Order: sequence, then C-alpha cells, then structure tokens
Amino acid sequence: MAVTVACAVALVAPAGSSAAIDTVFGTIACAPQEGVRFCQGTNPTRVKTFDGVPLDVNVTLPATGDGGFPLVVTLHGYGGSKSGLDAASKRYAAKGIAVLSYTARGFNGSCGTLPNRNDPGCLTGWLRLADSRFEARDTQHLAGLLADQGVIDGQRVGVTGISYGGGQSVELSVLRDRIRLPNGTYAPWVSPAKQLPMRIAATAPVIPWSDLVYSLVPNGRTLDYTVTDADDNLKPIGVLKTSFVAGLFALGQTTGFYAPPGVDPDADLTKWYARVNAGEPYDGEPMAEDIVNEISSNHSGYYLDMDRPPAPTLISNGFTDDLFPVDEAVRFANKVEARFPGTPVAQLHFDYGHQRGTNKGRGKPADNARLQSSIEAWFDKHLNGADVQTLEGVEALTQTCPAEAPSGGPFNGPNWLDLSPGEVSFVERAAKTVLSGPRDPQVDRAVDPIAAGNNPCATTSAADQMGTATYRLPKAEGDGYTLLGSPTVIADLTVTGVNAALATRLWDVAPDGSRQTLVARSLYRPNTSGRQVFQLHPNGYRFAPGHTAKLEVLGTDNPYGRTPNGQYQVAVSNLELRLPVAERPGSSPQVGGPAPSPLPPGATPVGGVTTVSLASTRPSRARSRTSAKARGRVNKERYRVRVTGRVGRRESATVTARDCRGRVVIGVRSAKRRVVRRTVRLRRDCSFSRRLVFRSARISRTQRRRGARARLRVVVAFRGNTEMSASRDLTRARLRRGG
Repeated sequence: MAVTVACAVALVAPAGSSAAIDTVFGTIACAPQEGVRFCQGTNPTRVKTFDGVPLDVNVTLPATGDGGFPLVVTLHGYGGSKSGLDAASKRYAAKGIAVLSYTARGFNGSCGTLPNRNDPGCLTGWLRLADSRFEARDTQHLAGLLADQGVIDGQRVGVTGISYGGGQSVELSVLRDRIRLPNGTYAPWVSPAKQLPMRIAATAPVIPWSDLVYSLVPNGRTLDYTVTDADDNLKPIGVLKTSFVAGLFALGQTTGFYAPPGVDPDADLTKWYARVNAGEPYDGEPMAEDIVNEISSNHSGYYLDMDRPPAPTLISNGFTDDLFPVDEAVRFANKVEARFPGTPVAQLHFDYGHQRGTNKGRGKPADNARLQSSIEAWFDKHLNGADVQTLEGVEALTQTCPAEAPSGGPFNGPNWLDLSPGEVSFVERAAKTVLSGPRDPQVDRAVDPIAAGNNPCATTSAADQMGTATYRLPKAEGDGYTLLGSPTVIADLTVTGVNAALATRLWDVAPDGSRQTLVARSLYRPNTSGRQVFQLHPNGYRFAPGHTAKLEVLGTDNPYGRTPNGQYQVAVSNLELRLPVAERPGSSPQVGGPAPSPLPPGATPVGGVTTVSLASTRPSRARSRTSAKARGRVNKERYRVRVTGRVGRRESATVTARDCRGRVVIGVRSAKRRVVRRTVRLRRDCSFSRRLVFRSARISRTQRRRGARARLRVVVAFRGNTEMSASRDLTRARLRRGG
C-alpha cells in the first residue's frame, strides 16, 4: 500500500549558492533563468557525498554576486525528490540567499531507482532512515563543498524540511556546529577541503518528528508539562501505528533502495519492519530492544547530545496529523527551554500535515501561506540579519469543519502551556471495563489516517461500543469552549492478561447525539495497576454550544494501532479528564482554573525550578539526628515533604514526597554552600525517596568541642510550578564530639 506523506505546504525550494557564476560543485552548470541563476544536476553530474554515495543536487543562486551568500537547505519528505526552480527558492534568491536542494540518499535520483543505481558509488547507497551519521552529514558535506568554493558563508546556513526532511532538520539544529561520525562520536563541523568552520544558524522543521520511536511506536509516556527523560518514551515499548508504518514501508520500496536484509544492522529496514509487525512481546526481546536503541540513538534529534543550545528553531506540526502530532514539537521545545532558557524556539501549529491533516487541495491556503511567510522571515532574520518581526513563543490556529472553513484564532502565548489559561474538567468514579476485542470496524476505518485520507472532519455513528469505557461531558454551555492543548486522563487502572494497550479517542458529538467527529486520540501502554496519567495528542478545537465532548477508552484502534498479541482487560475507575481551554476561568460555567490535581494543565513552563518552603523543627541537642516535615499548597493542593538527616563530619538527608509534577530537584546546603544537588525522577505512583550522603564543610575541632552549630539546608524544588515560596533553613543541630 502506498501512502503519500507530502503536505499541502509548499516548502521553500532547495538549495545553495555558488561563487562561480557558471558552475557549482565543479560539475553542475548554472544558467540565468527567471531572474536567478539555476544550477540543475543530472545523473551524470551527481555530487559524491562524504562516503562516495552520489547525490542528485540542484542549487539556486541570486542573479548577481560572486559568492559568500547565506544558504537555505530544503529537505524533502519520505519517498520524495529534490525541488526544482519554484517560487520559494526564487524569493530567497531575490533576498540574496542561495538555496540547496538534493534527493536524500537511497531515494529516486540518489541511488533509489534504476537506472540511478548503476553508479558504483550506489553499491551501499541505500537509505538509512534519516540517520544523523549519514543523512544529516550529507547536508553538512554538501554545504561544506559550497563553502570551500566560496559560494556560501559557512556560518550562515539554514535548514528546513518537511516530514522526513523535518526530522533531519531537528537533528541538524541540535548538531549545529558538529558532525556525527559513523561510529557515533561527535567532531567539529568543518568544510572538506579548506577546513572552514561551519554552523547551522537557523532551522525550520515542518511536520517533523523529534522522537522517531515515539512517533511510530508510542507508549503514551510523553506529557506536555514535563521534560521527557531518556527512557520515558522507550520503556515499555509502545503500540505500532500499523497503517502508517505499512504505507511508509511500501512507499520506500517503490521510490527507494533498502539495504539487503542482514547486510547492514544499522539500516536493516526490511528486518525491522518484519519484527515490529510480529508484535509482542517486545520488551526484553533482543531484536526489538536493538531496533528501539538504534532509532532513538541515531535517528531522533531529541536524543542527540545537547551539550550546547541548538540553532534558533521555528517548528510546526499539525493538530490533525496522526503520524507526527504536535507533541513532537512540544517535547523538543520543553527540553530546550529546560536546558537553555531563552534559546529562540518558536512554534506554529494548525490543521494540516500527514493524514488526517487537511491537505490535497482541501486545505486552508491562508494558514499555509502564514507558515511559509513565517519561515521566510525566520531565515531573513537569522541568516541575513534583517530587522523583521518573527514569530515568538507559540501560535495556534484551530481546526474547523468543514475543512474549507477559516481556522479559528490565532491564539498566542509565550509558551505552550500559557495558550490554555482555563480548564474544563470531568470526573467519574464508577468502574468500567475495557476489553481487548475488536470494535465497530466502520468507526475504526472512518478515522484511520490511511483509509480515511486527509479528512479530519469525517463523522461516524456516536453509539456507544461494547467493551469500551465511554464518558460524556455535559453539553457545552454559553458560547462553548475551545480545546487548546493536550487532553489529560488520570485514572486507576488494573490490567488482567498480557500485552495490554489502550487506545483513547476524544469526540465531538453533535447536539442530536447521532454523529460524532474525532478531535484527539492516543495509544498508551499501561502499567499493570495503579493510578496512571497519560495524554491525548494536542488539538485546537472549539466545542460549540450544545455539543458534547465524549471520551472513549478502548482496547484497540485497528488499523491505526496494531492489535496486541494476547487477550486482556483493563478495569478503569476514578477517571478524571482535563481539557485545557483557551477561555479564561469564569468565562463560562464550565471553564475553571487548574483544578486541585497532581497534574495541573496550567503549570508554568517546563524547566523553571522553584523551591518549596520548608518549616523547621527545633534542633535536637541530645542527638545529631534531625527530622522535619514540610507542608504547603500548590494550586490549592496539599503536599507534604519529610526530611531526615544526620549532621556531622559526614552528613546525610533522606527526602520523601508524593507528587506528580514529573521531576524533583533536591539541593542540600551545608555551612552556607551547596554540596549536593540531585535530580530525581518520580515513580509512576508519583512518589520519590532519595537518601543523600555528603561530606560537611570543614569545622575545626575547637568549634566542635564548643558545640558549634552546622546548618543543614535541604531544598526541594518541583519543576514546572511557580506557586511555591522560597526555601529556608530546615534545621540546625549541635554537633557531638566525634560526630
């Protein structure tokens, strides 16, 4: 089955610029055409990349000038090819920016199809699924060749790409001024001949992935208010997006060249495809684990070494994109903000992208034009130094039906969470049971991205399905409300059986109750039991007056998600649904502020670290062991922290707490200076416990004999919340002799 992963957005056309007016790369002739100089590569004039694989390349140059141009590289989608002389490349050239476009290795003219594979360099020219050691380095090598020729300024390189090219754009943003060698190590990025220093100055990924494992086999662990840790999205291994993966694999077979099975373990797509389709058990099975490790380590920008700020990035995903949804951008932005606050990362999201996104002539031209102009302004500023206004923070345009109707918005905020100051919440305590068996196939096919195509406004019967936990919110009142973010589900789950998975769908049910439209969905691999938290992919969507938000928790969503091997059932109770909305608290009877909850959707930006106010107890004079409790409120919710410790030559503190804010930072200060700082990941039951042992500051024997007091300050800081007051001394204790 072939699937088209191209988007309606006309991404800026390829390319680069050349110091010589007549040729680039020494082989490709340039000629004046439509107000620019266009250098079109062919099969005989392909350019060899760093490992000898020949690539099919085009370059567009400004009409005048002898070189030193800024460069924009445009990267195509999966199964695609280089761009020709299009409107976007001509606009860039008119601003003095060169454009480089090439066909990715293993596709079409770059060793992808016959007769393009006749070149001896194509012997190992198979596609490597956007491997940062190969595909990303191809971009760096070609740009370096142009810098060696004097065609471009190697410090002013921009990259944009769509889908497959978007994933590479994220990788290049993180790499910035480094390359990855085939063995996975990092090295400075310099041009091949003259060793000129090279740098990515800006990127604009369009409908990209940041974590390719999560995009294709999600386990549901991404939460939009926390920084995703290294293993969160990888363990347990998630649920395969069956129809998408099948379509993409077939598309690669018809437009590209896969490595022969068993020849290259780092690019063995044929064996990988067979293994993931065989299904569970995945966890603990060596081949499945190897696939996850390979794709996360080498094919996902999120997991590259981020030891420096990435390039300024404008990233855009589609609310109705079931392949690379908006949380791919949010995850990346959260990590950058946490590590390098103030680094320019802007987001623009609306209804477009891969299926079910509104495309194929049915899209919203104004929204596509808005994205294109935002990207061009981004490069104009960061490559040309132009004094132009660019997007800051986050901008969202909401989905509307019919697809031709203008989008709602724009909605703007300094960060993702600030887009939704209000919340519509729903609680149902009654227990319900989810079964693993099949559901109504007509409903499933109607919202499968491949079967339904680019139609996010498709409707289905709103009847409840057997073996499904279904929840209906009250009908929207007043002017309705606008979902703007990730719906959050908090529930007690008890799993019976093996290889359990949950599919969750949020619907908009029409006032008469007969038909419904899909608003958001997710796939989740639950823990065996306990209170659990997961989110549906984000959307911007208005629930009009009289319409009903309906949540379904199912055992399968086939063919979109693979039906797991084995039988299971999941008992669901004490379910809470949180819908972040654009309306402010009190604007309607249904819209309130963040409810008392372990997961406040209104939490402040991820990466902000604040401290809990800890109340001290009296110091113990008889013993050096001390204890204290802290109490307080966060968003009206009570929390408790207990700290115990021993003050002496070697001090220790044990901190325990129960909270669900993702990660906790614990700092201990002794003698007015910090000596220990630890970041603690919470358990899935939202608790943590950590004992810290450290050497105290030097205290003379005389001071100790006199019973000098040493201060032990323990600071507990929850990430992502600014409603806690500053810390203060927890306790001080009289030191004992020999203590």
